[in-house]
This record gives sequence, C-alpha cells and structure tokens, in this order.
Amino acid sequence: MRSPQVCEILRRAFSEVFPKAEIVSLPLADGGEGTVEALLAASGGELRTVSVSGPLGKPVEAHFGLYNNGRSAVMEMSSASGLELIDSKERNPLKASTYGTGELLKAILDCGVSDITIGIGGSATVDGGAGMAQALGYKLLDAAGNELERGAEALTRLSSISAEGVDKRLPSVKLRVACDVRNPLLGRNGAARIYGPQKGATPAMIKILEEALSKLATAWLSNGMLDSVELPGDGAAGGLGAGLRAFCKARMHSGAMLLMDAAGFATHLKGASFVVTGEGCTDSQTDEGKLCSEVANAAKRAGVPCLLLSGSLKGDVLNLNKSFDVALSISTGHSSLEESIAAGRHDLYFTARNLAKLVTLKLNPA
Repeated sequence: MRSPQVCEILRRAFSEVFPKAEIVSLPLADGGEGTVEALLAASGGELRTVSVSGPLGKPVEAHFGLYNNGRSAVMEMSSASGLELIDSKERNPLKASTYGTGELLKAILDCGVSDITIGIGGSATVDGGAGMAQALGYKLLDAAGNELERGAEALTRLSSISAEGVDKRLPSVKLRVACDVRNPLLGRNGAARIYGPQKGATPAMIKILEEALSKLATAWLSNGMLDSVELPGDGAAGGLGAGLRAFCKARMHSGAMLLMDAAGFATHLKGASFVVTGEGCTDSQTDEGKLCSEVANAAKRAGVPCLLLSGSLKGDVLNLNKSFDVALSISTGHSSLEESIAAGRHDLYFTARNLAKLVTLKLNPA
C-alpha cells in the first residue's frame, strides 16, 4: 500500500468512530516507493510516465513528478531500477543495473527543470550507480580501454572513468537525494553485505559485489570525484547514494524530513490530539532515520502522542515504547507474507477502528 491509500483507510476507520473530528491526512514517504505521490500530494503538480530500461534490461514504465510550475521534479529510482520490477526468481544483483535510473534522469532534464529530488529506496541493484552514469554519458573502461557492459559484475574489471561524453545539462541542476539509510559504501555495514541478500545475493555473490564497489570507489577517489565513501547514505540503494554524489554532485538529505517539511507537518501538529503513523515492518532499523521515527520525534517535540500501526513488529518490541506512545501490528495471524499483503487493507481498517475505539475509552472512562 502507498501512503495515500493508507491515509484513506485510516481516515475512514477513525471518522466512523469520531464522526465530528477534524482528521488531517498527510501522505508521507522517506525516499522509497511513494515519494513521488507524497511530494505531489503536498505541493501539487503533474505526474509523467516514460519508458526506460528495467533492472535487467527489459522496458518498464517509470514515472516522475513536476511541480513548482515545472521548475522542480521528483523521482524514485525504484520506478526504474526497483526490486518490485523483478520476479523473486529472477533477482541477480551481479547483472542488475541502474541504467534506467539514468534514462529517467535524462527524461527529467529534457523538461528543463532547475532542481530534482530523487528517492533512492527499494532498489534491485548493487552497482554503485554505474549504470546510471553510463546512461548519462560516462564511460567506464577496462584496462584495455574497452567500455564495460552494464551490471555490478563487470565493475570488477573497472580501470578508469571518462567524463568526456557526460550530459552537459547535469552540472546546472541541483540534485537532492532523499534517503533513509545511513550505511557506508563498503565493509561490514556496507551496501553488499547488508542489502545484497534481500536483492538475491548469495555469499559468493556478496564477495564479488564488494570487490566491484571497491573498484568503483578506488576510481572515484583517484579521480577526485569523491573524498570518501564512508558518508551516511553512501551505501544506500546498492551504492547509488555514493554514485549520485560522485557522478552528479548530489547532496544527501533525510528523505523523511524533506517530505515532512514539504507537507507542512510541523504546522499540522499544532492543536492535534494525536498522530497515527506506520510502515510495512518496524524493527531495529526504524530508529535509524526512517519515516516513522522522524514522525514520532517531531510529535514528541510538540507534545503530541504518536500511535504506530505497522504490518509487523520485530526485534526488541518493548523498546518501541521509547519512541511511540502506542505500537501495534495489524497482523491477524496470517501464515505467509503473501496472505498478509492480500489482507493488508482489511487488517489495517480493522486495527485502526479498534484503536479509535480504545481512544474513545480513554476520553470517556467508565
């Protein structure tokens, strides 16, 4: 479910219990799927679609948004290079490429914008943005001067990077990266080891991916394209965070804070009785800058209770009460993830309505 759908279900559930209440719905995101919808919902604008290369080369329909009278754009790398675009049996991070993300960026540049916000959650790739760079005109060369094919595996043969053919419009555009991940590019907490497995990487693949990203990092550092690959977020989206900094001179931002500011979240907190937020799975990573924790932090600063409704709660669940006044899972006992997803709308409505009834008991004690 995207955030506008979740907001509508919550609105319906709470309005049935509180028919006279003023309910403010603010679709939010933190750089992953739903970022375009959330930002356009906050600022208005126009949604556009373009055909690009998917993670494994098959054409896909990607989207982006134009707002601020066409001067600004927002996109999600997952729309072009996301995990959702590949069947679980086809996942192969050695071959997957961000080339389509570069094509999507070029389509946005064609619109004459002055700034771009790019959400980088939900990727299927671990190529450090190499494919994106190739689509933008960079040449990634082996020791013999031959151009590398797309995909992370080819980067193990990377020798040099040429910027001669790069799209000349790129330097004039301000690019912000909306990111909720703080991992560095390499090492124990890097892109390959932490996020490779969810993209289909075996232990043997992870070693190759780490080598590939290391080769790319060496080329960036030796060419003066970056000073470090250890900044928070460099390992996001399979290293695309560092790739956007190196190839596009992009700046990293908290995706949650960008969207909350655009939606005027702090203003809406004034006078609120409580806030309801949620995500697919709440675990130890939620406190690492993810949307729910930023919502809870803002609510706490404003003295407003924050109620969490998530698909599942994992890890040290008692610790969640440090951030959230109430933390609940909407799960009703399904035996598989597929069943939980299929019943998600029903379960969210059921749990939200029951939560609203509990609030009435608090307001009207026996």
